[in-house]
Amino acid sequence: MVSTPSSPSDGSSPGDGPGPLPAAAEPLLVKVLIAGPFGVGKTTMIRALSETPPFHTEEVMTQAGALVDDLAGVREKATTTVAIDFGRRTLSDELVLYLFGTPGQKRFLPLWQDIAEGALGALVLVDTRRLDASFEVMDIIEEAGLQYAVAVNAFPDAPLHDTATLRDHLDLLPDTPLVVCDARDRDQSADALITLARHIMTRAPVGAPR
Repeated sequence: MVSTPSSPSDGSSPGDGPGPLPAAAEPLLVKVLIAGPFGVGKTTMIRALSETPPFHTEEVMTQAGALVDDLAGVREKATTTVAIDFGRRTLSDELVLYLFGTPGQKRFLPLWQDIAEGALGALVLVDTRRLDASFEVMDIIEEAGLQYAVAVNAFPDAPLHDTATLRDHLDLLPDTPLVVCDARDRDQSADALITLARHIMTRAPVGAPR
């Protein structure tokens, strides 16, 4: 005797197949800044990190620019960012970062303030050959109320310092993350970015924009 298959409990007919899969949750989209003084490696880091072709606004430096930009420690630099760098980096299925590189010169402050609108945090690159050059950038970020982490870009000829010395010289709060990386290295730069993301997410307000 052939038995008659029972009807699915959800009311569908036999042979209809499984129902539609639930829609995947949209990832959280977070805008972050890659900040730091002139010539510290911001463009290089975004170029290393971005999973999409990065957008750059680099221009060749001129003699006129040399009169207003401090080239101490970066004499070999031939180009400079005049607006923004932009890239995108997916950290997980749940988190995507939009990376905005900011100009490092003080004369671009109005543009910097516009770029910072809507950002949840910043990764501040510093150069141990010019640590004092980082203070102005960190002051601007703190005044904007942004969470930030500090990444020491390990230039080949830069002096090495232990973490405690660096934290003391940069006058960092105890909970401000500090890492060392090579901005040219994709994995090291990603680790620095993950450190920033964790710092942001532990302090992000409920209902942060997606």
